[in-house]
Amino acid sequence: MIAQAIVIQKDKILMVRQYVQRGDVVWNFPGGGIEAGETPEQACLREVKEETGYDVRIKHRLILTPKKHTFIAEVVGGKLYLDRGMKENSDIIDVAWVALTDFDKFDSFTRPMLLLLDKSGAK
Repeated sequence: MIAQAIVIQKDKILMVRQYVQRGDVVWNFPGGGIEAGETPEQACLREVKEETGYDVRIKHRLILTPKKHTFIAEVVGGKLYLDRGMKENSDIIDVAWVALTDFDKFDSFTRPMLLLLDKSGAK
């Protein structure tokens, strides 16, 4: 299972550019695997910190699918930073705040989450 966060500030969304298993390079929401003994929420907080440098607070779960917990979160501390020294970040190329209107950054996995976010009124 995966836990990931959607974090929006001032019409921008926090994303990581990374290599994915299917071999592509994509912009994705920060997140990753849930480790033994972790709750999905704990995994989400840890993954966002590891991948972006930010401490976040989970506001609520947006959706649960068979493979993924997606949470809405907000930044409560830290600063934007990609720790390239962590082996867990070896698949990450960049981390950035992406404009919600930069549609070419969103793919068939991330775009539906934004549509769901619009419908939920959570933005």
